[in-house]
Amino acid sequence: MSATKSALLKRIFLAAVAAVDPLQILKDHLPEPPRGRTIVIGAGKAAAAMAKAVEDDWPGRIDDGLVVTRYEHGLPCRRIEVVEAAHPVPDAKGEAAAQRILEKVQNLTADDLVLCLISGGGSAIMTIPAPGLTLADKQTVNKALLRSGANIGEMNCVRKHLSAIKGGRLAAAAYPARVVTLLISDVPGDDPSVIASGPTVADPTTRADALAVLRKYNIDAPKAVLARLADPASETPKPGDERLGRSETRMLGTPQKALEAAAAAAQAAGYTPLILGDLEGEARDVALVHAGIARQIARHGQPAVAPVALISGGETTVTVRGKGRGGRNAEFLLALAVALDGQPGIHAAAGDTDGIDGTEDNAGAVLAPDSIARAVDKGLSAKAMLADNDGYGFFSALGDLIVTGPTRTNINDIRVILIDPTQSTRAGS
Repeated sequence: MSATKSALLKRIFLAAVAAVDPLQILKDHLPEPPRGRTIVIGAGKAAAAMAKAVEDDWPGRIDDGLVVTRYEHGLPCRRIEVVEAAHPVPDAKGEAAAQRILEKVQNLTADDLVLCLISGGGSAIMTIPAPGLTLADKQTVNKALLRSGANIGEMNCVRKHLSAIKGGRLAAAAYPARVVTLLISDVPGDDPSVIASGPTVADPTTRADALAVLRKYNIDAPKAVLARLADPASETPKPGDERLGRSETRMLGTPQKALEAAAAAAQAAGYTPLILGDLEGEARDVALVHAGIARQIARHGQPAVAPVALISGGETTVTVRGKGRGGRNAEFLLALAVALDGQPGIHAAAGDTDGIDGTEDNAGAVLAPDSIARAVDKGLSAKAMLADNDGYGFFSALGDLIVTGPTRTNINDIRVILIDPTQSTRAGS
């Protein structure tokens, strides 16, 4: 791996992350202070940074505040309490913090304001089991969904109907107070009802939809979960619900903003950026599509002539069959390596903007034309490690992981493929 190319790929990735830094983007979206009390609450991987930005930039008085974020994603705040909890599988600390958040919005008046700070990861981090369910029930379903290949919308549909706080229930509890939700999106389409399972947003999905997701992925849910979804009481607040009439959302950071920042950084380095958008699907399948486009550019100069930067975002899924250490970005890159098979002139990076690829300690990794050859020299088989979902192990052995630590933001993944002119490209042209 060329040190220069690796550094450029990491610089492009970090430019995307910086574009959605809550400390830089939140202040222009803050509401006017209310006549009554102000309660600041929130959840997600960016919640602590958002809370700090509110304290730094908002002239209003904060009467009370509590946000919950992922372990190691906290920041010191003066007036807003920050609690750390588990992600992607919820734990007791997240449950206790969520219960306290729900209590803080009770018994408010129409003169009061609830400022809600929501970002990706909030669905797992802020959890209260619905009546009749236990935290263990929710953990069981969550683990099964994470291994199933379900996309974020499907997972959050189930989570909403098993929760006492998601799917608009938090805003309903705060009524008649005004609720202003500041959002950092981690989902394709930036749908507020999907981000962190939409705790302050009406839910268009139904308990029948949630059951359909469990059936689709053959998830053996606990009996209490199935009983809950069979109960009409599990239904979430729907559009038009009076209790959500004073709730509004404001979008701060989106995947598109991050993609555009990555494109600008690539263009400054001399590459023509092609933004492919937010993509979903199995990481391996998405890798095959990217490999096909990259090869067409490298070999035929279509749809653009190298040097070109292919840039995409969104959240892929991984159906876990092996026992390796994975992460969807490492899985994508390893599948890309196998598909490209050492194609000259193509380098790539993929990483999660929160700094954590799945449950590992890296944001992602970088790939070079010689990655498979270097692995062979170490006695490693890319195909065998891909079959074992061991992308982390592959790139760790090569020393090609991207390690940033927690970034305290989250708009999901950024993938960058740099295609340089080669001798064969010039000859073909």
